Amino acid sequence: LCNECRGQGTITGMRDARRGGELERVLRTHAPALGRLAASYESRPALREELLQDIAFALWRALPSFRQESSEKTFVMRIATNRALSHIAARPPAADGLDAADEVADTLPRPDEMAARAQTAARLQSAVHGLPLALRQVMVLAFEGLSNEEIAAVLGLTAGNVGVRLHRGKALLKAALGESS
Repeated sequence: LCNECRGQGTITGMRDARRGGELERVLRTHAPALGRLAASYESRPALREELLQDIAFALWRALPSFRQESSEKTFVMRIATNRALSHIAARPPAADGLDAADEVADTLPRPDEMAARAQTAARLQSAVHGLPLALRQVMVLAFEGLSNEEIAAVLGLTAGNVGVRLHRGKALLKAALGESS
């Protein structure tokens, strides 16, 4: 290689190393939210892990374009949501919805007093997974603490439309979980 090419390779390598460090920080910061988002789109553990890796790669590619016009969380969730949509569009639908609740169960041992909480979480996740995609997207982002305006920015909707979808999603979740208003 010529000297100019070597210098560019070193600069590119340093830039990639910085971007890799930034990616690690972003993933550490948002890992729980990204895990929950991936679980809302993919109930099968192996495919969920694949989705998380796809999200990490998409974030690595997108980080240089982050102009801080929104919060980092909004940026990360938009990238993750778009990648999740691409993921479910590229795969055939799951064969049976009832078995999905079994796959959601946490593999870590839980104390007896946490059993009821774990069952409730599994029921909620199964109910969320059963929502129509447009409502599921809004509900998952709301569970992650995003405001209506942030959800609107992530999904390309108006804040009013987000409010309507939240209302409909909550009603369907209550019905699915057998709760009265």
